[in-house]
Amino acid sequence: MKKAVPIGYEDIKEIIDKNLYYIDKTMMIRDLLDSGAKVSLFTRPRRFGKTLNLSMVRRFFEKEIDSGWEQIDNSYLFDGLEISSCGGRYLRHQQQYPVISLSLKSAKQPTFDMAYQSIIDEMVKEFDRHRYILDRDVLQAEDSRLFERFLRKEAEPIEYAKGLEFLSKCLAVYHGKNAIILIDEYDVPLENAYFEEFYEEMIQFICSVFESALKSNPALEFAVITGCLRISKESIFTGLNNLKIYSVLNEQYGNAFGFTQEEVDTLLRDYDLGQKRKEVRRWYNGYLFGDSEIYNPWSILNYVDDKGKMLQAYWSNTSSNSIVRELVEEADTETRRELEMLIEGRIIEKPVHEDITYGDIHESRDNLWNFLSFTGYLKQCGQRLDGRKRYLFLAIPNEEIAAIYEDSILEWSKKKLAMTNMDALTRSIETGDCDAFGAFVSEQLLDTISFFDYGENYYHGFLAGLLKGIKGFTVLSNRESGEGRADIILRENKFCGKAVILELKVAKAFDQMEGLCREALQQIEEKDYEAELRKDGYGPILKYGVCFYKKGCMVRK
Repeated sequence: MKKAVPIGYEDIKEIIDKNLYYIDKTMMIRDLLDSGAKVSLFTRPRRFGKTLNLSMVRRFFEKEIDSGWEQIDNSYLFDGLEISSCGGRYLRHQQQYPVISLSLKSAKQPTFDMAYQSIIDEMVKEFDRHRYILDRDVLQAEDSRLFERFLRKEAEPIEYAKGLEFLSKCLAVYHGKNAIILIDEYDVPLENAYFEEFYEEMIQFICSVFESALKSNPALEFAVITGCLRISKESIFTGLNNLKIYSVLNEQYGNAFGFTQEEVDTLLRDYDLGQKRKEVRRWYNGYLFGDSEIYNPWSILNYVDDKGKMLQAYWSNTSSNSIVRELVEEADTETRRELEMLIEGRIIEKPVHEDITYGDIHESRDNLWNFLSFTGYLKQCGQRLDGRKRYLFLAIPNEEIAAIYEDSILEWSKKKLAMTNMDALTRSIETGDCDAFGAFVSEQLLDTISFFDYGENYYHGFLAGLLKGIKGFTVLSNRESGEGRADIILRENKFCGKAVILELKVAKAFDQMEGLCREALQQIEEKDYEAELRKDGYGPILKYGVCFYKKGCMVRK
């Protein structure tokens, strides 16, 4: 019987205890011990296994104590996993340290007070998890009283700001060993605060917590922090000279988050989906972390759990993707051109800005492109050095992410068309002003983002969508009439009203446009597209040959 796929599980203990499928990432533990870094920050896109990996680190290192002062043995969790064969140099650290594990992913409230309280609640949970400290007379009386105030949520703001430092000190006193501090999704409260407009308050609080816990804390063994974005050192990691950052650009830990090709191949074979390898690769592969080619783990696991029934954008359903919509909606001419290049499968080049804050994102388009690359909406395909400046070659990683861009563009296009005044278009069609008709359509094309090849289907859909904004008319596409199907027909919504027939052509060069317009008009006549309209009493019937070339439109009547 195949193991169940662990959808939504974020603790290695649950996965092992329930005998769920687990892809071994325990060599990250060896690498952490070898690195010697006091504070390690890992930035990866959402749903790439950051929380699960932190749970793995915690369960390996923690000397976990239950309410009866007995140590909980978690060593069995790693039986048969890669770290277990690395020898005594590493295994002597197993279950030897007190661990503080704090998640900030729930701090998404609309006000600072609510978000602040959410973080305090998580902090108090850690104090409660370690309340066994109070059952033995190891703390000084003053520290015991402060610990109890934390448990009752009666501490002062400055005490909460130094809460992790204080807890690590208490744990070091009790265990005789310095504490390991793990902080998950550190940037979630900052992102939320930016969009809810209390960024400065939140960053001051987070900065205070980090500085006290991670800088010159004698009770700290080492710390591991995860997030999606590398917030600039100047704003949140002030003075942390002991910080080592591992972003998607670093080769170290390149395969620690997400799934490698080998891991995916094994997973697909284990669930009898090996024949789907090529299409799975096209949809979910494409990320480059350092020099490691990586798959999106959330999407792969969901695809396997669905037994490979349908390729779909699983990852896009885990977030609002608001940053992509914002890029599309606020795009200038250059950005629209670059988006079209990306969607065509081409590469753009941008300077690297790793140290940015949420407040920096909108200061320049380069910052926004960097944000998209570090959060999984673009992948880096290579780098180039120009003096002191480093440039990234960026592309859309796979079909799943391409679908997010396309959906965002379609949504924006619909909104834009709904707000466009169609009076000039209506007037030009009714009066037969071909130049004005073509100019209006060309203007709209120039102001849109195309994500299909410039084929007839693209132009057909675009023009039909545009014409639907004309009041008082019904738009019919490919409706059978006479001896064939006219591309687009407009019928006035009244008895014996006007009608318009439009036949579309696509030119491969500008100098073909005039001739193709005439060819379209000839086709309307030869195939008698107006037959059904005359039969139903419509008149007058206007006939237009419309030709497109790239983002230009020519109309003849």
